[in-house]
Amino acid sequence: MSGPLLLAVESSCDETGIALVEDGRRIHANVVASQVALHAPSGGIVPEVAARAHLRWIVPVLDEALATAGVTMRDVDGVAVTYGPGLAGSLLVGINFAKTLAWAHRKPLVPVNHLEGHLYAGWLLDPGEAEHDAPPFPLVALVVSGGHTFLVEMRDHLDYRYLGGTVDDAAGEAFDKVGRLLGLGYPGGPAISREATRATAYDRVFPRAWLRDTYDVSFSGLKTAARRIVTQARADEGLPADGREGDLAAATVAELAWGFQDSVVDVLTTKTIRAAEEVGARGIVLGGGVAANGALRARISGEAEARGLALVIPRPGLCTDNGAMIGAAGARRFAAGVRAGLELDARPSLPLARPAATSS
Repeated sequence: MSGPLLLAVESSCDETGIALVEDGRRIHANVVASQVALHAPSGGIVPEVAARAHLRWIVPVLDEALATAGVTMRDVDGVAVTYGPGLAGSLLVGINFAKTLAWAHRKPLVPVNHLEGHLYAGWLLDPGEAEHDAPPFPLVALVVSGGHTFLVEMRDHLDYRYLGGTVDDAAGEAFDKVGRLLGLGYPGGPAISREATRATAYDRVFPRAWLRDTYDVSFSGLKTAARRIVTQARADEGLPADGREGDLAAATVAELAWGFQDSVVDVLTTKTIRAAEEVGARGIVLGGGVAANGALRARISGEAEARGLALVIPRPGLCTDNGAMIGAAGARRFAAGVRAGLELDARPSLPLARPAATSS
């Protein structure tokens, strides 16, 4: 091995992830137990249910990760774990499990910010993947997920300057809400993306909240507009507004999905590219669950290429929550000498960086 091998634990929300990552780049194992099917009937994550599911799966996930990598805890140089932000109960399962492993095997414990993990997913290499250049500094990073949407400037590793973010709802939360309005179930993001590719008409225009002269974004008004547009579409087809009887025509759902997605993608891409140009970035990193959206990836890719900006987007499986991204970020903290003791506790509202006006 060319660098330290970290065992990384991720349990901030509804995915139980454990990975083994070498030198912050090379993935040796990355096992994730998903709870999507468990929460689908409720249309969203139930925190208590999520925490219990982590308890059920965390040991089997560890066993599989070690077996896949072909190592034991003796081969591990440190244990990295997400300590925030996220759901308190879910975080505590992963933290206490990681603390136990670190204590029992006398390994250093490295605390990792979940959001930092999403950024460092762009540095990861899959088993057998050829080496490629790491993202170039300075860069602009966009994290866009179910609970977070923000832009930061990175001048170097672990160096973040907050540029802007959502003033209300995260983009992923808006996708979930509109997915329910369209009868697409949970999670809404993948379902809307899939339906949008089937659109054959593009006349349903959804509004954009540009919030001029700022890198901030807003999706609350878009959700309200989406409800109005969907209600009108149902009325046009002679359906009741409450959605309890009858479904919209498939072509209408596809057109509405495309219109909503186009609005979100347009705003996120425009803000990100403008930020990169104005801060003099050499590249862009995209992370978070919504970064798996094909339309967003294609739009940012085209805009970045036209401007000569390097673009790093993890493969879709590394955009959603996983242990490998915690191993990638954890390696940077490990190299910087960051360690935690057994008093490490959950930080459900842990920020990555704050706006300058509220920095402390």
